[in-house]
Amino acid sequence: MSKLSLSITMSLDGYVAGPDQNEENPLGVGGMELHEWVFPLKAFREMHGQEGGETNASSAVVEERRANIGATIMGRNMFGPIRGPWPDESWRGWWGEDPPYHHPVFVLTHHPREPLEMEGGTTFHFVIDGIESALAQAKVAARGLDVWLAGGASVVNQYLAARLVDEIDVSVAPLILGAGARLFEGLDPGTPTLNQIRAVDAHGVTHIKYQAS
Repeated sequence: MSKLSLSITMSLDGYVAGPDQNEENPLGVGGMELHEWVFPLKAFREMHGQEGGETNASSAVVEERRANIGATIMGRNMFGPIRGPWPDESWRGWWGEDPPYHHPVFVLTHHPREPLEMEGGTTFHFVIDGIESALAQAKVAARGLDVWLAGGASVVNQYLAARLVDEIDVSVAPLILGAGARLFEGLDPGTPTLNQIRAVDAHGVTHIKYQAS
């Protein structure tokens, strides 16, 4: 049965992006530092069509997250910095013409847009009728594989509040951001219910995985 799996990196004080996100600084002030642990990895570089890279305790975590994923869900802020109605279709995401997904991606937005086909098998679908609709469409598109909930914080917190997430894999970076977009913001106590199933201590990061209900 297809699962909805969240994997995301956050600071010690719970932020997944810093303040003042914009086109020049998509992860906000200090946000890029959250991901310093993943950039050198061979597994990460392969996803982005690059050669080389290192292998360490985080490598197996990244490879596990990539396995069995048939579709992705993200918020509009993760797709791009454009706000309000789309002025045109010139914005095609942060990742160039060959995004690293290589499967259907469902972007939650309030403003309709035609699907955007990219190289490598990635097609962005823009969903205007809510998180349940996006999840239903993603599960159909995944064809029995799992769905990755990629971010950002607002969309993730909506899925968590609705108890629609099956697994949560959080990478905790040793960094204090102090402000920005916060994971678990506004959730009721005990929502969701978590059962820890794995912890990995790696260079510059700790990976903790939970079953959620």
